[in-house]
Amino acid sequence: MRELNGRGDLCCINTATLGHREAIDVTAARIAEQGFGWITPWRHEVDEMRPQAAASAIRAAGLKVNAYCRTAYFAAPDEAGRRAALDSNRRALETAAVLGAPLLVAVVGGLPSGSRDIDDARKQILDGLAALQPTIDETGVRIALEPLHPVYAADRSLLNTLDQALDWCDRLDPSRTGSFGVAVDAYHVWWDPALMPAIARAGQRILALHVCDWLLETRDPLQDRGMMGDGVIDLKRLRAAVEGAGYDGPVEVEIFSRLDWWTRPADETLRVCRERMFECC
Repeated sequence: MRELNGRGDLCCINTATLGHREAIDVTAARIAEQGFGWITPWRHEVDEMRPQAAASAIRAAGLKVNAYCRTAYFAAPDEAGRRAALDSNRRALETAAVLGAPLLVAVVGGLPSGSRDIDDARKQILDGLAALQPTIDETGVRIALEPLHPVYAADRSLLNTLDQALDWCDRLDPSRTGSFGVAVDAYHVWWDPALMPAIARAGQRILALHVCDWLLETRDPLQDRGMMGDGVIDLKRLRAAVEGAGYDGPVEVEIFSRLDWWTRPADETLRVCRERMFECC
């Protein structure tokens, strides 16, 4: 397993960790000042009509872009909604290319409003992902399918296990061109009894590794993620398995923490992230 201490070139901050409280140029400068070499920004921080401004700010801070977050949800009650999602996701791929991000993280969405048809929703999602292939080819930006914890199945993601994500990769990219891979987020996959075999199966299809922790007494399943070391996830074991499968990219901290870390000064949060990455990951 790689040594992270002193290796900013292996450490990334997802901007959600800081609560999206400041402009992207300020956030990028803070992340760089704390010794991180990588950033993953979110779409609402970037003017997608003029993405060059964000790209320039990130480069000026001396950072590289690990990925871009995230896709619009694919399933919708009508054709107009599905078409709008597809247009949005094409634009996200194009913006990622301008930013220099090799990946667009796919959080695929849940059931369309008013629907109970889970099979149709999953079909819509897969059809939408497949329709992005021409834009993937044009931009060179790959899609990292991120399975989310099943608690989010109804509204945020009907993709819920790493094995399921790999099955989708097999369907979407049967020739293994690399257009589709997976993002392994500790918060979403740690509980899965099939996780370790799935990581081994994933191999080079692992495109991203996200770390945080699952608090024993979680107050909000969406926005009460723990700082590494404050919860129950064996993060060292997880990273060892992911790197043992062949992953050699950055380790990315992504913490949604409305009740704790988003209330603290951004520099304090970043300092603790750095310390805990070295100690706990």
